[in-house]
Amino acid sequence: MTKKHKEDEIEESKDQQEVQETPETNGENTEAPQSTDYLSQIAELNDKYLRLYSEFDNYRKRTLKEKIETSKYASLDIITKLLPILDDFDRAIKAFDSSDDTGKALKDGILLIYNKFFAILYQQGLEQMRTLGESFDTDFHEAITQIPAPNPDQKGKIVDEILKGYLLHGKVIRYAKVVVGI
Repeated sequence: MTKKHKEDEIEESKDQQEVQETPETNGENTEAPQSTDYLSQIAELNDKYLRLYSEFDNYRKRTLKEKIETSKYASLDIITKLLPILDDFDRAIKAFDSSDDTGKALKDGILLIYNKFFAILYQQGLEQMRTLGESFDTDFHEAITQIPAPNPDQKGKIVDEILKGYLLHGKVIRYAKVVVGI
């Protein structure tokens, strides 16, 4: 055998091995299933990414909202402790109204201090509830007692206020204690 003939036989045997190793396709394209697998994996991963991104965005918004809410009501504790002082100021001002004119300067001084004090609390979000003449609402008022209404128009309405109620940024921090006409 010649050298050329041996090389031809080696090439033929390689060709036969390649034919044997290659699966029969019967005219089908074997690359199509692989590419659709990749496309479905890409779509699945993209969907997971979008869901994760939107979940993180919602988390970020929720924590930002909670942070704002926390800072908004951070002064709640101190303001509720200062409310009895406001009540004392109210009682002192009422006491001066019933006395004679000798304490006019003293009354004006206390009224000035009260107004400054309340202005500072108002800047922090404190609001006083309106009660007298309003309809009784259990969301804002606590009925201490009921009395016969002085006139028919005041039935179911607040006749007297025993203790003022307060709101902090629209949220009740102390219910108004009132007397309701029946």
